[in-house]
Amino acid sequence: QVELAESGGGLVQTGGSLRLSCVASGRIHGINIMGWYRQAPEKQRELVAVVNSDGSTYYADSVKGRFTISGDTAERRVSLQMNSLKPEDTAVYYCNADLWAFKGGSPMNYWGKGTLVTVSS
Repeated sequence: QVELAESGGGLVQTGGSLRLSCVASGRIHGINIMGWYRQAPEKQRELVAVVNSDGSTYYADSVKGRFTISGDTAERRVSLQMNSLKPEDTAVYYCNADLWAFKGGSPMNYWGKGTLVTVSS
């Protein structure tokens, strides 16, 4: 079994900061990509930021310059530092990992349960 455990989140005022963390555990041979998605009310889930196994990162345009993803797929943990938060960042944030449960297997995608981030105006 694989589990993605998220922590962080909460309520913050516009311009404030929050930090999200995610740790993957369970039967994991290796992680290809790990990162964060978010889903605002009545909107589709969208990618926020991810880190690849080679250390490269990708950010959604809406968070570039404000959010920073850190972590290491080899260590099975990622964090998301969110600065200069805006009301439109309000959403449930989900940790996501694309990983191999065992050597030679096909990669599978896993989701955390999500953590709510609310930015008040």
